[in-house]
Amino acid sequence: MRRSDALGGVLADPQLSLYRQGSASAMAQNDNWLTATNAPQVGLVAGQVGAFALAPNSRDAALLVTLEPGAYTAQLTGPGGASGNALIEVYEVP
Repeated sequence: MRRSDALGGVLADPQLSLYRQGSASAMAQNDNWLTATNAPQVGLVAGQVGAFALAPNSRDAALLVTLEPGAYTAQLTGPGGASGNALIEVYEVP
């Protein structure tokens, strides 16, 4: 069983946006991790930090960004106002 199957009511197609405190515009966004320009690095780093594997055909959203010190907000939404359960994981990459 996949980790997401155990949750029930899972958000089918999450879209992830990252905001720096005080900004109304997202500094990074992703919908379907494999469409990211740095998708090969995302998959590689996920394995290095112990994150669960991202399937090539999954609709998981993922970001790999370098952040300056400060406060940030991650926002997870669904298409067309869809709702459901979702999990956001944050890892520090050495």
